[in-house]
Amino acid sequence: MAYLVLEDSTVYQGQEFGAKIDTVGEVVFNTGMTGYQEVLTDPSYCGQIVMMTYPLIGNYGVNWEDPESQHPQVKGFIVRELCEVPSNWHSEGSLNNYMEKHNIVGIQGIDTRSLTRKIRDHGTLRGVICQNEPTDDDIKKALSYINIKPVEQVTCDEKFVVPNSGPKVAVIDFGLKASILSSLRKRKCHLFVYPASVTAEEILEDKVDGIMLTNGPGDPKDNGGVIEELKKLIGKKPIFGICLGHQLMALACGADTEKLRYGHRGANHPVKDIEKDRIFITSQNHGYTIVEETMPDDMEISHRNWNDMTIEGIKYKNHDTFTVQFHPEASPGPKDTSYLFDEFIDKLNKA
Repeated sequence: MAYLVLEDSTVYQGQEFGAKIDTVGEVVFNTGMTGYQEVLTDPSYCGQIVMMTYPLIGNYGVNWEDPESQHPQVKGFIVRELCEVPSNWHSEGSLNNYMEKHNIVGIQGIDTRSLTRKIRDHGTLRGVICQNEPTDDDIKKALSYINIKPVEQVTCDEKFVVPNSGPKVAVIDFGLKASILSSLRKRKCHLFVYPASVTAEEILEDKVDGIMLTNGPGDPKDNGGVIEELKKLIGKKPIFGICLGHQLMALACGADTEKLRYGHRGANHPVKDIEKDRIFITSQNHGYTIVEETMPDDMEISHRNWNDMTIEGIKYKNHDTFTVQFHPEASPGPKDTSYLFDEFIDKLNKA
């Protein structure tokens, strides 16, 4: 038996799986039908308890090729029904054993539809997964939870190089997904990967051709030092930003960001590329967005979310920079917007 306790005192009863521990975090939902292993290992979920809205999870098991980082990054995992016996040619183990191995607690058997509606109506809520009947202390734990400097928790410890024959790209790791590196490697990029604490001077000393700002967790405004370093890089090299990198660049250029009610998380979000006049289905994982009214004149909206019309992409008129809120590297898919990596390479070659 296990319990999910929300900060508003709502209690859901279910069955535990994975590690038999208690945990506390921000409860969010993901609407993807597949890709649960990529979700578990996405560093952007650091500090969060993730619920999958699709009712059956674990049916194709886990493998050692799909993870986006070396281990799961979530604080906990919520599903309607866990598949105990996976069946897939690619499977190398069960989800239950994988979570147990990495000390991540899960809860199944709760009404995930009810929980999804609650989060949509009231916004993201903090919560506790506990093994015993909840007490007032459990609610206090939820209410007091703060995700402190998550970028520092997930960034790499030191610079490393991924050699290749093409253009040199500086990748600033705010919570890097492995698929971003894979997308750049496929395009022959020689990669310098830096921790989030890197200075602009260190990057420019390596004589790179372009700069990639990666995804990552938490409130972008918590990264004041990073924002100041980005200001020094503006206009120096072509820059491509994804997710948190998109938000940090906007803050560095004078715009503001705000928290969404319940965020965008899933592999089925429609986004319009305004220049191409086409709708693409995208993979997303973020809880913040750029405030349109605060954008300086040199920021031009290139993509919009076709569900709620929030900003999903920006092109900068005064320097060679473009950023997107969604994940063109996909993983889990779809790969509709991988063309953005090709556009980035074209910019590097022209530069």
